[in-house]
Amino acid sequence: QVQLVESGGGLVQAGGSLRLSCRASATHFSIYTMGWYRQAPGNQRELVATITSGGFTNYVDSVRGRFTISRDNAKNTMYLQMNSLKPEDTAVYYCKAQSPVTGGIYWGQGIQVTVSS
Repeated sequence: QVQLVESGGGLVQAGGSLRLSCRASATHFSIYTMGWYRQAPGNQRELVATITSGGFTNYVDSVRGRFTISRDNAKNTMYLQMNSLKPEDTAVYYCKAQSPVTGGIYWGQGIQVTVSS
């Protein structure tokens, strides 16, 4: 069982920055594919960014160039640096981990990010 705990959310003005963190309890964290997803009120949960065990990254078009996903395997932690935030980035952000061995998928509890105009 993998537990994921997000931190770093909050309220920021448009144009500002936030850094989200996701700390994992997983053994062998480095092999997991990690990702950030978000869900705004009335919308489905959507992919924001992913990072593989090899460090390859992928972003949804709406955040590419503004957000950066990274990981520190020594700290069992994944990050999402969010710059030039827009009101449409307002959502609950979720951390996700997927094991390449078992295929198991794990989610964090979510953290609120609110961008005011």
